[in-house]
Amino acid sequence: QVQVVESGGGLVQAGDSLRLSCVISGRTFSNYNTAWFRQTAGNEREFVAAIKWNGAATVYAQSVEGRFRISKEGAKNTVFLQMNSLKREDTAVYYCATESTRYRNNPPRAARDYDYWGQGTQVTVSS
Repeated sequence: QVQVVESGGGLVQAGDSLRLSCVISGRTFSNYNTAWFRQTAGNEREFVAAIKWNGAATVYAQSVEGRFRISKEGAKNTVFLQMNSLKREDTAVYYCATESTRYRNNPPRAARDYDYWGQGTQVTVSS
């Protein structure tokens, strides 16, 4: 059974950095696209970043482009989200999600395309 577990959230000040981790277990780690989404109360989940199964491509939401970086480390079965220059508007619950289809060429941006989700980790940015 595939399990997705996020960690690394917390309370930080505007301008600070934070790194989120997503450990995926229960299958071959390297074969699937993975993404980060975020959600605030009363809103739909918003795409943040995604990484291709082989690590060869990444995509970002415009709101985080240049500040966030997604990466993966196969030896640890982990996908990271490095968040720099955090803003108050980055405050949200951050979710890691991964596909059930192997080797898809382009990591999708739509939440409906991801099949396995973690429980989320809260990131709060104060001014």
